Amino acid sequence: MRTMRIGVVSDTHDNMGNQRRALARFRERGVELVLHAGDIVSPFMAEPFRESGLRVVAVFGNNDGDKLYLRERFSEVGELVHGPHELVLAGRRIVLMHEPRALAALAASGHYDLVVYGHTHNLEVRAGTPLVVNPGECGGWLTDQPTCALVDLVALRVEILEL
Repeated sequence: MRTMRIGVVSDTHDNMGNQRRALARFRERGVELVLHAGDIVSPFMAEPFRESGLRVVAVFGNNDGDKLYLRERFSEVGELVHGPHELVLAGRRIVLMHEPRALAALAASGHYDLVVYGHTHNLEVRAGTPLVVNPGECGGWLTDQPTCALVDLVALRVEILEL
């Protein structure tokens, strides 16, 4: 099976510069799709995705504003849905959510190969099956340490990228 790399971001909170930096790093590394674990905040944040040409699957976060217009703008570059959202990529079962509600139960369920969440702004990687990833905060507003993640879906390996 060929390698499939995905980018993972969360909690951009309108930091367009950091979102552009993350997307540039993803393009350099051959990412095929970006998962966004919520708290995009404003509809104009779809623009960096449009510019990059990268598709995105995103879930709403608790700070996302105009949900109708956000969904409309993100429909041009992918999809924005309510989480938890399940998808299958490269044969891997993934669940994407913002708040880590029922995180332990989802991780222990045996249904997923990858569990992605955000909300806490704290970077977390739990190796194993499933691989659990919180990419930290792309916005960098709380920690002043903006990060995102690169996930190899075939090897189920994650690399944290500092922005």
